[in-house]
Amino acid sequence: MKGTCLCGSIEVAANDHKDVGLCHCSMCRRWSGGPMFAVHCGAGVVFSGNQPAVYRSSDWAERGFCSTCGTHLFYHLLPNDEYILPAGLFQDQDFSLTSEIFIDEKPAYYEFKNETHKLTGQQVFEQFSPKN
Repeated sequence: MKGTCLCGSIEVAANDHKDVGLCHCSMCRRWSGGPMFAVHCGAGVVFSGNQPAVYRSSDWAERGFCSTCGTHLFYHLLPNDEYILPAGLFQDQDFSLTSEIFIDEKPAYYEFKNETHKLTGQQVFEQFSPKN
């Protein structure tokens, strides 16, 4: 998959993926203006052209964007080096909406009709926290 920021100064390349998940957490909604349409791309993401600007949004993650046009480029989980990219970067990709996380934080003013696997915030943290 290949995509660019709005101004074209940053190109992103990742392996092909078909599934998109929604994140309804308050931070993603504040960052993107709605739920984040997220594509889990792993560690094999390549940025070329200008380097993304980075904001450390939590102890475990950082978010990247184009410093010229402001396009959101990634959510990067630091513990496992996983990049989660906005689906909108990939205009020609045929995605399927398959999951929604932080469903307990979703505001009442929107609803999706797709049948998806749904997790609360607590379930997300339980599923992805390191096991002792």
